Amino acid sequence: MRTPTSPPRVAQFSCSLEVIVAVLGGKWKPGILFNLMNGPLGFAELRRKLGVSEKVLAQQLRHLEAHGVINRSASGRAPLRVTYALTPYGRTLRPILLRMGDWGERHLARLQGPSDV
Repeated sequence: MRTPTSPPRVAQFSCSLEVIVAVLGGKWKPGILFNLMNGPLGFAELRRKLGVSEKVLAQQLRHLEAHGVINRSASGRAPLRVTYALTPYGRTLRPILLRMGDWGERHLARLQGPSDV
């Protein structure tokens, strides 16, 4: 059974960085969004790419959907085919995610490189 998730109330945040962490924070959300940048994916495809449990993936997807960053569409009959895609609003995260990926690559190289860097 699918339970809707409500986004946090605005009064809960004291600065814009808290909003970003609320939407993008956690182990799985950046990976979900990064994988959806190239187009819609089904639940099983996302799960396989990320190596995440069904329960956790479902929770993270509901959270991103509640924030209006992704949308869920179901088609067909049993078995139901559910796909997830970035919304137009979610696509505005693309440059942020790419920059985060660039920073991550640089940081990884720094960690693996000489200690005097």
